[in-house]
Amino acid sequence: MRLCRIETAGGPRWGRIDGDLVTLFSAAPWNDGRPLGGAVPLAGARLLPPCEPTKIVCVGLNYKAHAEEQGKELPAEPLLFLKAPSSLLPPGGTVVIPAQSQRVEHEGELAIVIGSRASHVKAADALRHVLGYTCADDVSARDIQKREKVYARAKGFDTFCPVGPWLETGIADPQALTIELRVNGSLRQRGPTSDQIFPVAEVIAFISEIMTLEPGDLISTGTPPGVGPIVAGDLVEIEITGIGTLRHDVANA
Repeated sequence: MRLCRIETAGGPRWGRIDGDLVTLFSAAPWNDGRPLGGAVPLAGARLLPPCEPTKIVCVGLNYKAHAEEQGKELPAEPLLFLKAPSSLLPPGGTVVIPAQSQRVEHEGELAIVIGSRASHVKAADALRHVLGYTCADDVSARDIQKREKVYARAKGFDTFCPVGPWLETGIADPQALTIELRVNGSLRQRGPTSDQIFPVAEVIAFISEIMTLEPGDLISTGTPPGVGPIVAGDLVEIEITGIGTLRHDVANA
């Protein structure tokens, strides 16, 4: 099943994608949202990020091939950082390159949206707390990141977290997917999620030992090799098998 959030005259609504239509829900899926009846065309819908996070938790250096290209040792445990919820960007939006940065880079990632509260869960039970999977771009001001050695500013700018286009709930094995990122049609990144150092279930369990994951929270699970710069005028596409393609533009501030 594919779930989405769209903008309506009455405000944001969750819905279910049925072919070329969106059946609207009465509430978020984790709040017992039910179909309202009737539908709107998907083609004319303004899609929103398919999450409502109290926090956005990201995993750094979580692909073996990416660690190798960076010349870094494999981490002994997941390397976590946070992005501001205000950095969320809807599908088809525009990443704005801030004047403070001279090098902004893309990082295509598999993202998870939590569907039920998770605290101190075991890896064997972790996937039960997942509502669905989507695409994300962990946009990073790389020069600021390298200079400051911390990630809050470099990864927290407004528009630095494109997510979408929707949630796929029917992923049986999140370690059997392939991520591709293209810039202006040219392939930049490609990698299987099987290359993750810490699989999705282990990541959820690890985070839940630190902070309670709430319904709607977003976890971005790391990027495969091939990260690189984006500049004004670029079109970025992140495609994940079984999910779909997230697209966003790039512009200067």
